[in-house]
Amino acid sequence: MIERIQGKFEGRNKAVAYKDLVFTVATASDDTLDFEKQTKQTLETLELNLSELNSSKKQILSAQVYISDMNNKKKMDKLWCEWIGDNQKDWPQRACLGVALEGGIQIEITLTAIRNI
Repeated sequence: MIERIQGKFEGRNKAVAYKDLVFTVATASDDTLDFEKQTKQTLETLELNLSELNSSKKQILSAQVYISDMNNKKKMDKLWCEWIGDNQKDWPQRACLGVALEGGIQIEITLTAIRNI
């Protein structure tokens, strides 16, 4: 009944679905990139994760954005808005938190979405 999509990290999956709900997480695969490139790479990964479980960014209910330096929040907001689109009907609830992230990772995003079943 629970569908799990394995990621590259031990002890956790990159996406999980239960009934019509999808939960996914992503970071940039290249932690040497600058903040903007890491953000774009993370958003692209999330979009792929959602599609693997028959969902899309238009079906996101909630997002939590974790960034290592809150001085980058305006940059993240701009990239997020470009990615999520202009239609307010497609916008999820979103929170942004400043946190310590491992290594060179500057951003991590978790999403909850619905999917077509």
